[in-house]
Amino acid sequence: MDALFTLNNIRYDYANTAQPALHDVSMTIMRGQRVAIMGANGSGKSTLLRILDGLYFPKSGTITAFGEPLDEHHLMDDTYAHAFRKRVAFVFQNPDVQLFNPTVYDEVAFGPLQMRWDKEKIARSVAETLDMLEISHLRDRAPHRLSGGEKKRVAIASVLILDPEVILLDEPTAALDPKSQSMVVDFLVGWANSGKTIVTATHDLDTVPDIADDAYIFQQGTIVAHDTPANLLQNHELLLAANLIHAHHHHHDGVPHTHPHFHLGHEHDHSGEI
Repeated sequence: MDALFTLNNIRYDYANTAQPALHDVSMTIMRGQRVAIMGANGSGKSTLLRILDGLYFPKSGTITAFGEPLDEHHLMDDTYAHAFRKRVAFVFQNPDVQLFNPTVYDEVAFGPLQMRWDKEKIARSVAETLDMLEISHLRDRAPHRLSGGEKKRVAIASVLILDPEVILLDEPTAALDPKSQSMVVDFLVGWANSGKTIVTATHDLDTVPDIADDAYIFQQGTIVAHDTPANLLQNHELLLAANLIHAHHHHHDGVPHTHPHFHLGHEHDHSGEI
């Protein structure tokens, strides 16, 4: 494997905040890796994904992508930007900020149209992508009228059709019903088998062993741990400190007991079937 992203001492600040969103972050993401970025809300994991996607640029530190600097200067070059956007895809946590076309077909075809694919290739690729994500029946539906799980799969389809080398996902199972969560996880497992690189920001610990073979824990904008998912998930003290689990207090025969409780921050939307 070779390095796709290399970050050295990255710092990022939002305006009017005393605490940096990211501070002294250094990491390397290798080709073909499945990486989980774990952390509670506000830990910096979403900011990291935006830096990897070239949407944000660090205040200090350096980042390279595919062996070249990833910065505003390079992304102003149309040739560089075109190649980078084709290789790296980002699926936002809230699909409503990503979906804007009148139909699902138009949504998935939008990227290829910008890449100036011919009409026959677009039609064939859209049909194949919709079928792969089991949403062909939604082809003529308006995205804003779909359930949360359906919107998420349309958002994934709209970036996967371009066959990116890297996919960045921000909380892909957040606010989904259990069936929708399972379908998204199953897809990510299958897609990783194609040798693609997947970076997932999540606080959903249940899914991490299935979707990642390398993991980081972020807390207050810094990396506090880096290991395999199995090792990190066994470290209950670390997970408690990072606010990824909480302690559950109860009594047995009048004697108080405390044990860690997973599933922190799970939100399930049962308003619509996937």
